[in-house]
Amino acid sequence: MGTLNIALLQIAPGASLEENREKGEKACRKARKRGADLALFPEMWSNGYRIYGRPASAWTAEAIPADGEFVAFFGQLAKELEMAIGITLLEEYKGNPRNTLILFDRFGERRLTYAKLHTCDFDAERDLTPGEDFYVAGLDTSCGKVRVGAMICYDREFPESARILMLKGAELILVPNACPMEINRLSQLRARAYENMLAIATCNYPDSVPDCNGASSVFDGVAYLPESDGSRDTCILEAAAGEGIYMASLDLDRLRRYRETEVHGNAYRHPQKYGLLVSDKIEPPFVREDYRK
Repeated sequence: MGTLNIALLQIAPGASLEENREKGEKACRKARKRGADLALFPEMWSNGYRIYGRPASAWTAEAIPADGEFVAFFGQLAKELEMAIGITLLEEYKGNPRNTLILFDRFGERRLTYAKLHTCDFDAERDLTPGEDFYVAGLDTSCGKVRVGAMICYDREFPESARILMLKGAELILVPNACPMEINRLSQLRARAYENMLAIATCNYPDSVPDCNGASSVFDGVAYLPESDGSRDTCILEAAAGEGIYMASLDLDRLRRYRETEVHGNAYRHPQKYGLLVSDKIEPPFVREDYRK
């Protein structure tokens, strides 16, 4: 199997859908020249996540179909470059739009469509339609099949998101993002990777984009090595703040060996004792008037 080379496209969006298509294409081509097997965009690349400070009617009108020309272009590009591409978009959807990731494999085949489940309902994302579930797909890469799932931004703040993906077989979670990745959010990702024994690759916007700061990251989930005393930092990449294409090499063989022997993930869980986790009852101090199921 060997190594999976992941490119995080930490780039600033243009002023239009066409500019984002062109800039996204250039970034993918550069990533492939650098040896990438998989390239990931930040959250809602089709319109640069420009949803704040604007009337909902303005930004929701920018939604595009999941089977439209913009998405199809990146599927064709994935086939041409023989590189998996995770493209993100404000998806036209019945009712209100969705915040969506579509993952193409190196043959240009669509392997995963995921809509953000934990929408930020305390702000502008209340005008989005939340996703319904978490999904895992087998992604054909030059390293063979890799089991891949996705979270989008706020999803990572709920341990249940990564846990469900682990239980569904994910080895790698892709996380398009659009917010400041400060120490606590990076710690969330480190914890999700550690406790589920899987890799997490997050792509954020650079610091030239309002309310973002780069710091895209990859955590490989391997905390202990047989030849070492104590634990190791599972972070194999933390990008700088500026715009760029940041590369990480994920050792899949090592991750899989680790998952076969270590104590986390689903090795010693007691789900029969976790009934309260699926209760929909919310008690103070967590009651919020704008909560929606």
